Amino acid sequence: MNISIIVPVLNEAAIIRGFLQHLRTTAPDAEIIVVDGGSNDATVELCRGLADHIVESARGRARQMNAGARVAHGKILWFLHADSRIPASSPAAIEGALSDPQVVGGCFRLQIVPARWIYRVRDATGDVCVNLFRIALGDRGLFCRREHFFAISGYPDQPSLEDADFYCKLRAVGRVRQVPIKIQTSARRYEALGPARTILFYLLIMALYLARTKMSILEKMVRWFGSRKTRGTDILSVGQAGVTPALAGGWRRARRTDRTATPQHAPDTSRGAATATRDICETVSNLNR
Repeated sequence: MNISIIVPVLNEAAIIRGFLQHLRTTAPDAEIIVVDGGSNDATVELCRGLADHIVESARGRARQMNAGARVAHGKILWFLHADSRIPASSPAAIEGALSDPQVVGGCFRLQIVPARWIYRVRDATGDVCVNLFRIALGDRGLFCRREHFFAISGYPDQPSLEDADFYCKLRAVGRVRQVPIKIQTSARRYEALGPARTILFYLLIMALYLARTKMSILEKMVRWFGSRKTRGTDILSVGQAGVTPALAGGWRRARRTDRTATPQHAPDTSRGAATATRDICETVSNLNR
């Protein structure tokens, strides 16, 4: 089975070339498709020579991934975020999972980098929830057979939780499997908005999603939460704050930096569950404004 890797991007010049070089090393036989959603930096130029196809698309992760799937030639479609790192064994793991004809797709276990206890708890909890509720998000490297992707009409065109809905749609046509190896993803979103509050917020979102809360309400909550600023750094500039350059320079160095960080430079994870919970309640209360 040949694999097409589809990567939706938007203003990822700081990390995209290093990521594509990483893919060329770890998945040398895969077709690599980068789908740009209108970057105004050098993202597209940096992809040249490393991506097999560079596709321009309307902005929106669902639209971009669907656009990439339409030009893919592989029998397996594998959707990855640009701040991920995959083990060399992952393509073989995908093929092994799909060797069972009843399995139509799946995902990986997740490890958030850098290594902090709060992220290890989140990783373990997320892995259990994927197996328990059969719902996975895009940072877990979703994959499926090409035929089944188009049978369910791909990703739903919505701004939030398109990956969760897509995974649920896959379950309607066959079995899904969480591969027992880990891919890594950057903590940049968590670092920008605060690790504890971000973890609790998305736990709330997934609970509401499972309770079949209207998607318009969930989208409003996600937009409001994503607009918040933490420690004077917003999510769009977190790459300049140190997480993204660590990705570009190597994840092992990021881990060493994390272990030796001085208190004044270490990300603030000590606000505690009480403060984070208060922020979540504030998020919900804003729905009525």
